[in-house]
Amino acid sequence: MAIEGPLRELGIHDVFQLLDLSRKTGILRVSSELREDEGLVVFDGGRVVQALIRSKAMSTEYALLQAGRITETDLDRARARRTGARAGAQVIDLLVEIGAITQKELERQLRLHIESVVFELMSWSEGFFSFEERARGDMPNDSRITVSTESLLMEGARRIDEWSRIADLVPNPGVIPELAPVGERHDDNGNGGGSMLDLLPHEWQVLTMIDGGRDLRGIAASLARDEFEIAKIAYGLATTGIISLRAPSRTTQEFDGTGIESRLATARTLTRAGRHGDAADELRRAMQEDPLTPSIHLDFAFAAARLGDYTAARASWAHFLRLAPDDQAAARARDAIAALDQFTWLLEEEANG
Repeated sequence: MAIEGPLRELGIHDVFQLLDLSRKTGILRVSSELREDEGLVVFDGGRVVQALIRSKAMSTEYALLQAGRITETDLDRARARRTGARAGAQVIDLLVEIGAITQKELERQLRLHIESVVFELMSWSEGFFSFEERARGDMPNDSRITVSTESLLMEGARRIDEWSRIADLVPNPGVIPELAPVGERHDDNGNGGGSMLDLLPHEWQVLTMIDGGRDLRGIAASLARDEFEIAKIAYGLATTGIISLRAPSRTTQEFDGTGIESRLATARTLTRAGRHGDAADELRRAMQEDPLTPSIHLDFAFAAARLGDYTAARASWAHFLRLAPDDQAAARARDAIAALDQFTWLLEEEANG
């Protein structure tokens, strides 16, 4: 069974939820023309067992080296054991064998890798997805861990919240960093001048990639790093005045919010006309384009409730409150959650007799 379509019609979050609820086994491919990239996620019974992004694919041992969990010496020692009957042994197994890394830490790093890939894919609002269902016997047999898709979705929502805290400077990975003039830089105490920069290695790594033309997405791809991780580094550099961030001129319209406002207006017109399903679809597209606008989540919550999708409604009201706890509509969202919880309780009481 094949499931496929454009991400503007069915967001990647919804795709993951569908595969999780239906306990699918197979391979999901996600392609993006904007990024000229492709992601691949392997599911087993609805759980994620492998994930990679083509531009950032690397061996597990190299990823461990880059993360500082092992050293070049550890790698040389492990590879030296691949002789004779053990010539086909995997290097990561030999790294555990020589004590360079524990099995528990290896599994933790593998999980972090899966999370990083999945969270980046969840930020893709354009592109195409296709899922090829397979029998377990036709699946890759080198999977070492399984990760709950539900936990990935929950963590993905938390990341959206975390991104909202840096969105004032880094609205998305399409912004372009530029080095600030030396006289405009300041340290943690607000002191300006041309003093030596005290940066961490990963901050220097990002700094060396800034050329005034490459955006954060391009820097992440060049460094084979997570886009969100690069965005947080850029936020830190921007708040200390080391860099400035600007939107590329070719996509000015993407950043002025007119597209989102148009979708919200269309959805509200559809709601007044009683076309709640169409309104929800329009709001879902708006959410894919800009997951950080609180009003989108508020409107979608009410649209979902009108359609009887109470799980989605409650989640969107809660997300609205996380993004805008002091908004004038926050009390209405809290009342809606309380009413929905009461309604759900009554339904459960009725079902239990």
